[in-house]
Amino acid sequence: MTIFIDADACPVKAEAERVATRHKLKMYVVSNGGLRPSMNPFVENIIVPDGPDVADMWIADRAKKGDVVVTGDIPLASKCIENGARVVRHNGEIFTPANIGQILATRDLMTDLRAADPFRQGGGKPFSKADRSRFLNAMEKEIQAAKRD
Repeated sequence: MTIFIDADACPVKAEAERVATRHKLKMYVVSNGGLRPSMNPFVENIIVPDGPDVADMWIADRAKKGDVVVTGDIPLASKCIENGARVVRHNGEIFTPANIGQILATRDLMTDLRAADPFRQGGGKPFSKADRSRFLNAMEKEIQAAKRD
């Protein structure tokens, strides 16, 4: 079992590292660079070349059944679920085979709406302590479920 972190703009790297250490699991932190490497022996920083979706492709090519992926990228989540991995968003939302299709369709619809109306940009809500807590609970739940698989 391995944990993969889509690290660019991920606000829960430290929390995921604590979970990986507690369970003695290998964790890959995948990014285009610019992150301070962890000295934790369970954590390996992977720096991929610049380019669109290069980090996502690295993770999608390796994540499999029994692994847990942390990402907010919905297309990456979809690919990892297809491979049998469990996927958690940094706010604690769990992507599953049952909900990923609807989430992907909603993402595509919102992309189209934003493209049609340049004034409909909006912003996300700030990341909160409650989000961090939900993430930790979701990670624990998914790791336990992956161990049972």
